[in-house]
Amino acid sequence: MSGHSKWSTIHRQKEAADQKRGAMFTKIANAIIVAVRSGGGVTDPELNFKLRLAIEKARSVNMPKENIQRAIDRAVGKTEGGAFEEIVYEGYGPGGVGYLIEAATDNRQRTIQEIKNIFDRSGGTIASPGAVSFNFKKMGLITIEKTLPVDELILKVIDLGAEDVEEEDEVLEVYTLPEKLMEVKKNLEEAGIQPKTVEMVQRPVNFVLVSDQKVAQQNLSLMEKLEGMDDVQKVYANFDIPDELIAVN
Repeated sequence: MSGHSKWSTIHRQKEAADQKRGAMFTKIANAIIVAVRSGGGVTDPELNFKLRLAIEKARSVNMPKENIQRAIDRAVGKTEGGAFEEIVYEGYGPGGVGYLIEAATDNRQRTIQEIKNIFDRSGGTIASPGAVSFNFKKMGLITIEKTLPVDELILKVIDLGAEDVEEEDEVLEVYTLPEKLMEVKKNLEEAGIQPKTVEMVQRPVNFVLVSDQKVAQQNLSLMEKLEGMDDVQKVYANFDIPDELIAVN
């Protein structure tokens, strides 16, 4: 899809902006709390896969160790805090673009109302569970820098266990089966390839081509507003937008 932008590309751009303004720390702290609580209170990253990913994410954005520990302490009840839960919402944006929204919240009613208001104001709508999710597939995602000629690097990472590889402007996106994520990460590191990011994602398998400038702007704005919510962990969308429509935003 050369010349077109998908969720993963725009997501990285927005994450970079979030890191600069510190918004990422709140989201990661919430992710750590959910990971510990959903893992039965296990605070050892080696024994709690979700916590391990959350801590790796925290380290990748230079989140202080004390912030990480504070979130873990809150999760196990050492400090006060609401009962966080993880919820996935589904919706449709302008032009029929599908959205999955992963949230971590201590107030389910507040979160769904805020998400609904954002969809309503953006020309979209909340959907019932299962209406959108079939357009996505859960996968591991590792991004790596292009330290070798691209064709050579792609062949190498496939030999190291990658399920699929996509080339983007600045990085290669290495997709793995969910259960193989940490194994492939280890294989890459042992081969001298240092991952930039490691995470579980919902990868779009069916795309909606957005060729209208107004609809493209509406979807980019919708995504930005959803990702701007403290309760929202990740937003996935199955749009495919030509780069020239991105440039006008």
